[in-house]
Amino acid sequence: MRLGVLDIGSNTGHLLVFDAHVGAAPMPGLSFKEPLRLAEHIDADGAMSDAGTDALTEFVAHALAQAEDKGCEQIHAFATSAVRDASNSDDVLARVRERTGAEIEVLPGEDEARLTFLAVRRWFGWSSGLLAVFDIGGGSLEIACGADESPQVAQSLPLGAGRLTRQHLAGGLDEDRVRELRRVVRAEIARDAGEVLRVGAPDHAVATSKTFRSLARICGAAPSAEGPMVRRVLAAADLETWLPKLATMTRDEIAALPGVSPERAHQVLAGGLVASAVMDLFELSELEICPWALREGVVLERLDQLRGVR
Repeated sequence: MRLGVLDIGSNTGHLLVFDAHVGAAPMPGLSFKEPLRLAEHIDADGAMSDAGTDALTEFVAHALAQAEDKGCEQIHAFATSAVRDASNSDDVLARVRERTGAEIEVLPGEDEARLTFLAVRRWFGWSSGLLAVFDIGGGSLEIACGADESPQVAQSLPLGAGRLTRQHLAGGLDEDRVRELRRVVRAEIARDAGEVLRVGAPDHAVATSKTFRSLARICGAAPSAEGPMVRRVLAAADLETWLPKLATMTRDEIAALPGVSPERAHQVLAGGLVASAVMDLFELSELEICPWALREGVVLERLDQLRGVR
């Protein structure tokens, strides 16, 4: 069957169409995305602006038309941090529903972590043992760990690369701002790190998301053109070498680095500081990049539901 997953993130709206069958890996077909930057449409009172709502509505309408053209039987639409945190999220989603007919689920952060963990577990399999999974989004950092298909611990922290850039680096990349952001990130992760550490040292530490993929590519990982089966890692030592360089580079210079898209170049440093803190605080020398993440987790859970597994 053809399933569409419509992911409304803090940075990007992304429709992925999968050919999905019970017992088989979901195969991605159409990919349609736009850089909505919804988090930048949140005003001082925490509400999403009319401009942000209009951009979201237009994207959803186009995505639904694309999914229909490709023969999708079902579409699962969900929103993450930016919509979840907006004080007027109910009104925003009601407007989108009224104008497009789309029912968009607001996904709790812990569910983001859980579904991403499921995707990583299925990708690497049982031989990966005790898994620790990290995902840096635009608005939040998800952490999950455990030995089963459902994690023993699932956390969502307000440490997305876009959020941190707006809150701490909008005035520039001077040394004091970068140092303060580093302190804030580490304090936030450390607050509940014990919950993760008590599960035990992971047999396999994994990262997903565009931010981690970009950092790995900057640090020498294979390009996406080589395919998803190539092993890619982000080494802590390599990242620590790059962070001081990133702190002195302009946005255009960062955008010219391999694996960095122009619309995300401004938040690479903040993402790097989060990645560095994760590896340091959890004593990880490297993170392996997994090509599957939240969207694949949503599809996999849906397939499990169809066959009555979950």
